[in-house]
Amino acid sequence: MNFTNILNKEKAKLNYALFDKIRSIFILQNILGILTRKKLLEIIKYNNKIQRRLDINFETYKEYSEKYSLIELEIIPINDKYEEFININEKNKEYYHIYFDDNKNEMKRNKLIEGDKVKKIIIKIEHQIKSFFSLFYKCHNIKSINFKKFYRNNIISMGCMFNDCSSLKEIKFSCFNTENVTNMDGMFIGCSSLKKLDLSCFNTKKVETIYYMFSNCTSLTEINLSSFNTYNIIDMSRMFSGCSSLKELNLSNFNTNNVIDMSYMFNDCSSLKELNLSNFNTNNVTNMNRMFSGCSSLKELNISNFNLIDPIYINEIFNGCSEELKKKIRYQFKKT
Repeated sequence: MNFTNILNKEKAKLNYALFDKIRSIFILQNILGILTRKKLLEIIKYNNKIQRRLDINFETYKEYSEKYSLIELEIIPINDKYEEFININEKNKEYYHIYFDDNKNEMKRNKLIEGDKVKKIIIKIEHQIKSFFSLFYKCHNIKSINFKKFYRNNIISMGCMFNDCSSLKEIKFSCFNTENVTNMDGMFIGCSSLKKLDLSCFNTKKVETIYYMFSNCTSLTEINLSSFNTYNIIDMSRMFSGCSSLKELNLSNFNTNNVIDMSYMFNDCSSLKELNLSNFNTNNVTNMNRMFSGCSSLKELNISNFNLIDPIYINEIFNGCSEELKKKIRYQFKKT
């Protein structure tokens, strides 16, 4: 049975005349609740054409968006910086609803201006938005972001999402949905005030590139990457480059079978004292240039399982590391 026939059959059961009278989200919820086909409900939720075919008319589309596909976040700004707190393209402004101090009245702007005294900003984002690329790019006046609701799974890009949020000290990801994201390049690059990141709720099964993901997070001392699925990732270059405050890093769950670029991956991680990479498979890696450059505190490192490492390149790969470490690395490869 094709999709049109399914719709016609379901509409006949429900009495199609009811759809003409729909004026509230609660009535709609009850009617759609009868449709037991979950897939059908998902299609109706996210497809404007089908909504029109069913003559589903809302007094405000926002009600529908908030009920079924809401992303809501709370921002704590720095009041003495009168600048953007979120980046929104002109064509997408209608899909972002912004409230200062949880006021019920929407604010039609995405920046603070002189005279504003704002304790928090609530932002609600409708389902048409499928990319968070550079969403907070260079938003220097944010000190905290809390994702309070995240019901959607149609976001596909989070590249440079918090790029250069230099005042950001806290991000709460308790309900963050990343199941269809493919790009996390530079997601936290330049977040120089962040000290801790708990990404244990991240689903990265579809992510392909994470280069520069934590680059220049100079204050970062702790990252929880315990749930990271890295099977499909091909580029990890400069992933932790410039994380000069990191003393330890647990990457025991990382699968690097498909990675081709690890260049500068731990570059200038000058406080890193230990690193267990025994699970790393580098058979497909073609670039390890300066992978551990500047790891001046690293005393021990077992990379005897690494492929494509030639002892003559050890000085380049470990540029800025101690001579003691380089000697131990050369000894590993003499034994193989």
